[in-house]
Amino acid sequence: LRLYKLVNNLLDFSGIEANRITATYEPTDLASFTADLASVFRSTIEKAGLQLIIKARSLGEPVYIDREMWEKVVFNLLSNAFKFTLHGSITVLVHKKGAYAQLIVKDSGVGIPEQYKSRIFERFQRVETTQGRTMEGTGIGLTLVQDLIKLHKGTITFESVLGQGTSFIVLIPLGIS
Repeated sequence: LRLYKLVNNLLDFSGIEANRITATYEPTDLASFTADLASVFRSTIEKAGLQLIIKARSLGEPVYIDREMWEKVVFNLLSNAFKFTLHGSITVLVHKKGAYAQLIVKDSGVGIPEQYKSRIFERFQRVETTQGRTMEGTGIGLTLVQDLIKLHKGTITFESVLGQGTSFIVLIPLGIS
């Protein structure tokens, strides 16, 4: 399964770099869809003694997304949150912010050391010195997420405090088909 995911991520990544990826945007109830995706992680997160909090408010209008790409965004962000959260909670928030849909994946994990913050979205960048459930990974997950968000004309940023956790904040415009 890990090899399968790695190969798929590498194929997605190379396809984006070669401009061979074509998005199929569909009107989607983003709050409901994201909540359903996040719920896939519930049993794993709770078995680890963590709490999964999902707050997905209706946006009042559909958002045009490529569902497969959005799934990869949500799964990558939640996988990272789980990997680096040893106690506490992981929160998924979806709401409207002006002319944008905002997704926030927030954890009470170990946080990102200062020396990695400026390079966190760089290809093959891995945070090696921090505690986590596993040190596996290729370092392309956040790069792939950023590229997929850009295909939706959106942005991704983050806030992190060492020892307190990290929040990844995604904004994608409403009403774009």
